[in-house]
Amino acid sequence: MKRNQSGFTLIEIAIVLVIIGLLLGGVLKGQELINSAKVKNLAGDFKNIPVFIYGYQDKFKAVPGDDKKADTNVGAGATEIGNGDGVMNGQWDSITTTDESFLFWKHVRLAGLAPGPTSTGDANYIPTNAAGGKIGIQSGSLTTPPIKDKSGNAIRGSYVICSDAILGKFVKQLDSTMDDGNTGTGSMLAKKTPYTFGDTALDDTATAIDEAATYTVCMGV
Repeated sequence: MKRNQSGFTLIEIAIVLVIIGLLLGGVLKGQELINSAKVKNLAGDFKNIPVFIYGYQDKFKAVPGDDKKADTNVGAGATEIGNGDGVMNGQWDSITTTDESFLFWKHVRLAGLAPGPTSTGDANYIPTNAAGGKIGIQSGSLTTPPIKDKSGNAIRGSYVICSDAILGKFVKQLDSTMDDGNTGTGSMLAKKTPYTFGDTALDDTATAIDEAATYTVCMGV
């Protein structure tokens, strides 16, 4: 007795392959959208902080963190005011509660310019970026900059904003979006982890960035 063999036809196999392709394309597109959203979030940190500074200056005629009248201007404690010399003393990643770069966050938050806890002892006082790394700001310096370009020159800017623990694949997009696309030159520089204050941005082109590694990214404003 002759038996009919069952199986998939070429048309059925083709339909299955098309469906798999559409599913894979959707997954890849979804991941692309997630990555783009994260880069926009990271870029937003660099764009928003100058707004905090200039908003505070416009209202109180002082630099947040350095404001010597912060106790009366925004209600900071007597030990949480600056010296009023116009320079935000302290490194961007300082956790010393008397450093002006540390007090910056308290002043702008008390002024209603930025979200976040106003207690310097709060575990979430230091803000974090979309990657979970810390964010900070300090005054620019030609002698003791937080990072140097590939030629050994200090990053330029009245203020320098830094954000760490950023994956290389996001660093590429950040620099292309906000600067010259070269992580070793311009106003935005990147240094591969481990980062030490004053390091030189050795990765001078986007192609030299390790997408799977983490970086500290600084931008002068």
